[in-house]
Amino acid sequence: METDSLLALIRAVLAQPTAPFHEDAVRAEILMQLAQCPHVRTVQDDFGNVIARYERGAAAPRYAFAAHMDHPGFVGGEFFGGVPEEYRAKKPPTRDFGAFAMWDLPAFEVKDGRIHSRACDDLVGCAMILALFRDLEAMGAEASVLGLFTRAEEVGFIGAIKLAKSGRIASEVTIVSLECSSERSPGAGRMGEGVIIRVGDKTSIFDDSATRALTSLAAGNKIPHQRCLMNGGTCEATAFQLYGYRTAALCVALGNYHNCGPKTSIASEFVAVDDVRGLGRLLVAASTALASSDPVVELREKLEKGIEKYARFT
Repeated sequence: METDSLLALIRAVLAQPTAPFHEDAVRAEILMQLAQCPHVRTVQDDFGNVIARYERGAAAPRYAFAAHMDHPGFVGGEFFGGVPEEYRAKKPPTRDFGAFAMWDLPAFEVKDGRIHSRACDDLVGCAMILALFRDLEAMGAEASVLGLFTRAEEVGFIGAIKLAKSGRIASEVTIVSLECSSERSPGAGRMGEGVIIRVGDKTSIFDDSATRALTSLAAGNKIPHQRCLMNGGTCEATAFQLYGYRTAALCVALGNYHNCGPKTSIASEFVAVDDVRGLGRLLVAASTALASSDPVVELREKLEKGIEKYARFT
């Protein structure tokens, strides 16, 4: 997708207000965008998560890309989401949306190659799943892939857990969590240096084979990427993994995580446009890649050749 079209799509999603349990506007925008994709079918579960499936051809889906539709905000006078008290104590201005409120920050701006928003996390992830489906449609791709848009992640992965427990997603599908993740943690990856292939978070290590496959695809398609352990947070890949799914995670580095800016100020989150574009390229590559042998098996075979080389010494 051309950059202007991608930014217009991201703008449309980020323009929607959201908070835990109040993702209605984001969900409506997602459903409207998906309705324009003739090879995408959507369903909602009983909790209001959205499950979308692009299907063209006979192949079964190998990947489900997941992103959450909420962002920290005020609900019923209570703050839902991880923002330290010292930031909230200054009582920065908010904008009321009836049943909930968000920080009074711009919904979307592009400055110096970066997208700034009151809620990059995780509406950028949602927008990139939409961009994937639009790219697949434009390519006429023979592929099958799922998009999972979940609710109430910020208060304990509630939507993801309900979806995992429902059994709606086949157990053989690898669920890849898409995130915008703080670059402040040591070793978490740097903004502008490519999409981050997340080997784990502070709670879990994700599936080795799936991580290897994504890393191989990024390298093979010359997509700038970083392979990092994100040790400062927990993501939906952990939630799905707890219920028996094979998981992996991709993210882009995020500035002002959860709107926590310099000197305990509330500020717009931001991500690099180039990183977002790289994420989009990797999603397309993963969705359209032909089935191949297990990367773990490939590595084992490579190492065993080394053993054969030195067999006379053993």
